[in-house]
Amino acid sequence: MRILVAGGAGYIGSHVTRALLDTGYEVCVFDDFSSGQEENLFPEAELVRGSIKDSALIGETLSRGFDAVVHLAAFKAAGESMTEPGKYADNNIAGTISLLNAMVEHGIGNIVFSSSAAVYGEPQYIPVDEAHPANPTNFYGFTKLEIERIMGWYDRLTGLKSACLRYFNAAGYDTDGRIGGLERNPANLLPVIMEVASGARNELSIFGNDYDTPDGTCIRDYVHVTDLANAHVAAVHYLFETHDSIAVNLGSEQGYSVQEMLDVARRVTGKEIPSRIVARRAGDPARLVASSSMASHHFSWDTLFSDPETLVATTWEAYQKHMKA
Repeated sequence: MRILVAGGAGYIGSHVTRALLDTGYEVCVFDDFSSGQEENLFPEAELVRGSIKDSALIGETLSRGFDAVVHLAAFKAAGESMTEPGKYADNNIAGTISLLNAMVEHGIGNIVFSSSAAVYGEPQYIPVDEAHPANPTNFYGFTKLEIERIMGWYDRLTGLKSACLRYFNAAGYDTDGRIGGLERNPANLLPVIMEVASGARNELSIFGNDYDTPDGTCIRDYVHVTDLANAHVAAVHYLFETHDSIAVNLGSEQGYSVQEMLDVARRVTGKEIPSRIVARRAGDPARLVASSSMASHHFSWDTLFSDPETLVATTWEAYQKHMKA
């Protein structure tokens, strides 16, 4: 079985590539390296350099014969999407349409799509399940939801089957230490904490400590990237076995506050990690926690590494490697 991983040199994509290789699939990484990194590549995987917006190149690549595509080639910074919507519409939406058209042309009928909990917007209830209304509050979330809707139409009109995986907060690094390419300009909590711990930043800004939570800081659902990667393998198997489209949440179903994650990081790293309370960010809900029962039921999937200590320890190991390099 041959799998094309679009965005396979990125943070999550490299972990997915590794999991697919470990399962025995032949993998081709397709990446334009706008955020992917050379050190995230594996010699066992073929590499094609290019953008999914390049319809000729993606078509020529897929013409070589693949059984499925895993699509992680989207821009993902929510804040940037609100100031540069054209960039996100062009890459995320138009690029995906280019990819889908090439798949249909070359008879590839299965795609696993890296979606996001951002499709839900402000939570109306906790935990958030797949029946929760989808009402994105940023353009990034809109592009993910629009791609899901487009894939639904392609299923109806062409028979192309999709598994849309709605990530909550991806974190951590390969538990065996095989992936070390750090994210560029990270905005998520854990890598920012690591930058402070490693001396790349002076302090951590905590956006508000007056929320209706036990310690006043926001609570989020963190899922280890190795658990996410395993879910992608399970989604590929699901599509092959059922020939049905599906959309599922991927989260740990556990919520941890910013302060809790910071306390764990201080303990694991042994670093002071200075922090400062600043004003709330607009649109940040107090609590966001997933229900992942559908993934558990349909994929036989569970989180094995998504506890705070493992999340922090594997991330700190990756950062320490770079500090010593």
